[in-house]
Amino acid sequence: MPPVKTIARTFPARHTLEGAGVHLHRAFGSAELPLFDPFLMLDDFRSNRPEEYLAGFPWHPHRGIETVTYMLEGKVEHGDSLGHSGSVEAGGVQWMTAGSGIIHQEMPKPVGGRMGGFQLWVNLPRSHKMIDPRYQEVQASGIPLVTPQEGVSIRVICGTMGEVAGPVQEIVGFPEFLDVSLEPDVPFSHEVKPEHTAAVYVIGGSGNFDLQGVKLANRTMILFSKEGRAVHVLAGSEGARFLYLSGKPLGDPVAWRGPIVMNTQEELRQAFEEYRKGTFLKKR
Repeated sequence: MPPVKTIARTFPARHTLEGAGVHLHRAFGSAELPLFDPFLMLDDFRSNRPEEYLAGFPWHPHRGIETVTYMLEGKVEHGDSLGHSGSVEAGGVQWMTAGSGIIHQEMPKPVGGRMGGFQLWVNLPRSHKMIDPRYQEVQASGIPLVTPQEGVSIRVICGTMGEVAGPVQEIVGFPEFLDVSLEPDVPFSHEVKPEHTAAVYVIGGSGNFDLQGVKLANRTMILFSKEGRAVHVLAGSEGARFLYLSGKPLGDPVAWRGPIVMNTQEELRQAFEEYRKGTFLKKR
């Protein structure tokens, strides 16, 4: 087994309100910059109470980032300034590249009384901040499930597991986004790409996420050290499920206000001025 990465930091997801009053848990965000570079934020909006999420995220702009919505239950209905509309269903993902600018809304809805999912923000490098917006939307059936060993099942959203590639393609920096489930007491190792930031967010059960024997459970964000070449997990007695993230750090300066992330305060000022003037959207 390659040298194992140790845990650098852990963060309990913290309750917060976003959008029009959506209750969610933020695994990491602006307060943790630049620890998770190239990732900016991960929100967990799993809830069994419709009053905590039905207000949703009404019309708002994005520029300079990618937003990744991954649903476990229920759905998110969405529409945007480009005329694109639809819904991200349970088990599906939407990887939206905002690039030069998009205005959209996202409204979580229950199915069978249940709703839950995550939204990840991925920064775009300076050279790609103003690229044309685009979507990659994949339903549950389009996300491959691999079983590299007994007791391990992995949904490959972006990146590769062995010879299996996730359906989200041509993303700057070649990040990995995996949904990993382990049966009770099963060990699992995954080699991290050289120089990549590696992190895990626990969404079920519990496990040891290095060789130190510390058990970590639901709604814990784990950042791994730069040293070592592999993440090693030993599931607890009830099994473990987690989201695995890795990506190559950009090292760019970050200027962030609300839904817009640029490199300088002047670029931020310009973006919000364009939004006020109605010139935010660029001709394609």
